[in-house]
Amino acid sequence: MNIRELKVKPASPDALAPYGEVLGPERPKASHIGDFYAGAVAVHEPVRFVSDDDTCLSLTTVQPRPLEIDYLERHFKHTQTFIPLGGRPFVAVFGAPNDDELPDLDRLEAFRFDGSSGFCMHVGTWHEFPFALEPDTQMVIVLRNETTRDLSGDNIVDNEAQGGDLDKKNLLKRTGSRIQLVL
Repeated sequence: MNIRELKVKPASPDALAPYGEVLGPERPKASHIGDFYAGAVAVHEPVRFVSDDDTCLSLTTVQPRPLEIDYLERHFKHTQTFIPLGGRPFVAVFGAPNDDELPDLDRLEAFRFDGSSGFCMHVGTWHEFPFALEPDTQMVIVLRNETTRDLSGDNIVDNEAQGGDLDKKNLLKRTGSRIQLVL
């Protein structure tokens, strides 16, 4: 087995731009509703979520695990979004969308989020499920219901999953490499 190291960088809107958008208080856009509450309520649309089907809000609790990337996945029909609750830091790994069978492992990037912001990925962005840096890190995940179905049952073969909106690859099996994150 070959071990590759990937250095974790601070998340920022500019750094994340090839993969999606930061979702947090630092990127508010103009409010699009009337001023019904004398300025007491400001509703912003900081990112554009895309899905042409039923969408699910899932609440997940993530525990720290080894900082090793075994899987990468991508979605073809929606802009999956992760919204942290409780301000706990986490690491997210991204690879640029492509038409290949696998992401370009030499161009993967890892980012540390401080827990005050989340992200909304571009369609097709390769990613691993976020790595919690503290116990009981909670996140809201916005995704298509089809994706949830793609992650179960007959869609799982040899520890990988395929479906209409999902392409989940086992990197160790396919490349003989494991990617180790370096904080």
